[in-house]
This record gives sequence, C-alpha cells and structure tokens, in this order.
Amino acid sequence: MEIWINPACSKCRSAISLLDAEGAEYTVRRYLEDVPSEDEIREVLDRLGLEPWDITRTQEAAAKELGLKEWARDESSRGRWIAALAAHPKLIQRPIITAEDGSAVVGRTEDAVRDALARK
Repeated sequence: MEIWINPACSKCRSAISLLDAEGAEYTVRRYLEDVPSEDEIREVLDRLGLEPWDITRTQEAAAKELGLKEWARDESSRGRWIAALAAHPKLIQRPIITAEDGSAVVGRTEDAVRDALARK
C-alpha cells in the first residue's frame, strides 16, 4: 500500500493517523517532492477507475492560470490533463491510497481510507 500525500494537508494527516491506528503497512510518497510521471498518473487513474479531471483540484491557483475549468473533458483531452497534473502536482487530489488488490481510492474521508484497508 502506498499513500500519496502533502504533509500540509489535514485530510492526508487524518488518513495517515487512521492507517497507523489500524497498524497498516504502507509507504508514504510526498508527491510534491517525488512528482509522479505521466505514466504513473495514468496507472493510478486506471486503479482508481477515474479520469484525470476527476482528481484535479480546480480551485488551485495553477488550475485557474491554466484555465482548466474551460478544458474539454473527453478522451481526446485526457493526455493534456495528465500532462498538466505531472507538470503541476499540486493539482492532484489527495491523499491517494493504492490498495493491495491493485485498486486505489482517494482517501479524503475515513470511510474511503477504511475501504482501502479492507481491499486485499
């Protein structure tokens, strides 16, 4: 299990606390420092079953500068979104937990973190 976090994020800290309380084994990835590649983002999206716009923080300054709210949300635009996430990792929703069964969840709630813990 791996968790992508921003240590300044309260949702990330809550997810880590719950993982620790449950005795989970996991690896922390500070994704703002260890920026995921476009291929890694594609893999996580596949594991999440989501599209890049589904995990984009559109209220961030970089999103506004790029005009992301105006970008098309279709298959032909997918690569553009993934490139933006790789170039501006702060835009990636957090925390993302990759579960042992090959899936992943966006762990913004206690239920989502527990869901990741339950996946074997």
